[in-house]
Amino acid sequence: MKKILKEGFAELGLELTGEALERYIGYYEFLEDRNKVMNLTAISGEEDVARLHFLDCAALLNMCDFRGKKVIDVGTGAGFPGLPLKIAQPEMSLTLLDSLNKRVEFLRETCERLGLHDVECIHARAEEAPEEYRGEYDIAVSRAVARLSALCELCLPFVKVGGVFIAMKGPDCREEVEQAQNAITLLGARLREVRLYTVPGTDISHAAVIIEKIKPTHAKYPRKWAQIKKNPL
Repeated sequence: MKKILKEGFAELGLELTGEALERYIGYYEFLEDRNKVMNLTAISGEEDVARLHFLDCAALLNMCDFRGKKVIDVGTGAGFPGLPLKIAQPEMSLTLLDSLNKRVEFLRETCERLGLHDVECIHARAEEAPEEYRGEYDIAVSRAVARLSALCELCLPFVKVGGVFIAMKGPDCREEVEQAQNAITLLGARLREVRLYTVPGTDISHAAVIIEKIKPTHAKYPRKWAQIKKNPL
């Protein structure tokens, strides 16, 4: 795993410290152990976790500057992309939000084991998160499996004006992005760019959809999840 990560970070043009490398290994070992009883991820094994989780997520560090930023990962699951970003860029402040408490407990224990500081793990649905988190973040990220219009409604309310929401998508997401344009506008944002990248050591391409917050989101958003699904913006 060390060789894969070192070569992958070099390919991405990113710095990988010895401390970060050891934390990735610790994260992998604990993830593999707990995955046996918790079904945290379908991806397993050193090479696949290193490439398809850690390097895929770390690639977002090339999309904007995370240093010193306040970041929220919405629907983080087993910690992706938030924890790999935090390991590589420890100077950022991170909130991990997930609706399943057993995953949140796993994340809390992971952070404690890895010695990661300035990480808050929140058990809540995005549309029901406490008001205090609204408009508080420089960057929101999500690799959750949902249509972009729904993700925008769930994530953009967390972002402060001038901040960005980065959605991780497949390379063929153009149609989905076009269909989300109305939602992006209604939520007080605009599409900055869609950046394609290749996961180091693979032929797998992914897209980072970067959406900029230009004005506050109306208080009526996000709606209840049933409404979001039934009547997408």
